[in-house]
Amino acid sequence: MKKPLILITNDDGITAPGLRALVSYMKEIGDVIVVAPDSPQSGMGHAITIDNTLYSKKVKIDLDDDNTEEYSCSGTPADCVKLGLQEILKKKPDICVSGINHGSNSSINVIYSGTMSAAIEAGIEGIPAIGFSLCDFSWEADFSQAKKFIQNIVTEALENGIPPGVVLNVNIPKLHKKEIKGVKICRQARANWKEKFDKRVSPMGKEYYWLTGKFELLDKGEDTDEWALSKGYISVVPTQFDLTAHHAIQTLNNWNLK
Repeated sequence: MKKPLILITNDDGITAPGLRALVSYMKEIGDVIVVAPDSPQSGMGHAITIDNTLYSKKVKIDLDDDNTEEYSCSGTPADCVKLGLQEILKKKPDICVSGINHGSNSSINVIYSGTMSAAIEAGIEGIPAIGFSLCDFSWEADFSQAKKFIQNIVTEALENGIPPGVVLNVNIPKLHKKEIKGVKICRQARANWKEKFDKRVSPMGKEYYWLTGKFELLDKGEDTDEWALSKGYISVVPTQFDLTAHHAIQTLNNWNLK
């Protein structure tokens, strides 16, 4: 059978260990093309470059791999997908996988995630897409513990398809593979960040700020991604890029608008 074509990207940069792990896992499933940022782009959300030039070049990260094409891009994760689909790939990929992110993108974090925004950009173009994140911010994180789960999720998506307009947000607990209980299909937990700015003064006397914050879970439901992760499950949340609050339309229609 013909191998599927897999587009891989991320937001931590093309040399990030999480992306290197994902590339090795996906090469066992299909043909891989990588288009990823040339430097870390965490927290970029769905930003795109419109007021500056974009650069891309073919690179060779794994010197022992002569089959995988890889391109670095000076832009954001969303830029990488746009550029990859429009300029680099010669045909439409069968799936786009983004990650593996160093750190969680569960709950409200999905809003800020460059990892998920890259996947969503592919979804907008009608390409099945999945964002993968490991709940471990360490650069030395062990991604191998979830290898078989990641491969299974991608294989199932390729065989069964992902519903139109839907992108999968997959988060993996920081556990040994024997401790991972399985996979749960979840909803996004309601939460926010209690944020504050740490105001400081530079040696030159100039004021500057560091954003700090504490994650606040506001949801006690047992069907959420945060609950699943806390219980040792991998969470899979079907997300959508149609931001319409359909439930609010009737309420707004009752307004006396002129």
